[in-house]
Amino acid sequence: MNNYIIRKETKEDYREVEYLIRESFWNVYRPGCTEHYVIHVLRGDPAFVKELDFVMEQDGRIIGQNMFMKTVINADDGRNTDVLTMGPICITPELKRMGYGKKLLDYSLEKAAELGYGAVLFEGNIDFYGKSGFDYASKFGIRYHDLPEGADASFFLCKELIPGYLDGITGVYQTPAGYYVDEADAGKFDEGFPEKEKLKLPGQIFE
Repeated sequence: MNNYIIRKETKEDYREVEYLIRESFWNVYRPGCTEHYVIHVLRGDPAFVKELDFVMEQDGRIIGQNMFMKTVINADDGRNTDVLTMGPICITPELKRMGYGKKLLDYSLEKAAELGYGAVLFEGNIDFYGKSGFDYASKFGIRYHDLPEGADASFFLCKELIPGYLDGITGVYQTPAGYYVDEADAGKFDEGFPEKEKLKLPGQIFE
């Protein structure tokens, strides 16, 4: 697992990264996927953090990627607290569950901390992300926007990059607007890629 490098994404990588994301997310959360279109849109968003846009490369091939967006917590005391969110993050399907994802994640978080960002909040699986120091956001007093009170928020995770950064802050996290893409636009974008079968599978969370 030593023969890889992690570096910043370049414009020349864009299409290869979009292919990678498409392969990684296809039929996972919905029939087909929109994540490759999401990153295509986010790269032009003012909240996109270019300094934290990474690819993992092995033998000249991109095998993983991760990126971050700036967002805020609308604190209950009226302040807005700056935080980051993350993703899409992925590893090429044939190398999943081999430790590459954690290496990429830990490197990305370290770089975010070096740049002075205070915390990262996003939606993910605690079983994986807990190994890199994430905990349930509810433990920090942070609520997920639009989620009814009492609803399961175990998908909503948080990691402080600066210890104590969220001390005394409770409030509502806002997903950056750039993540909400138009399904028709995403479908049109996908037509530029090789055809793949969209399947409705158990465990998908979107129709």
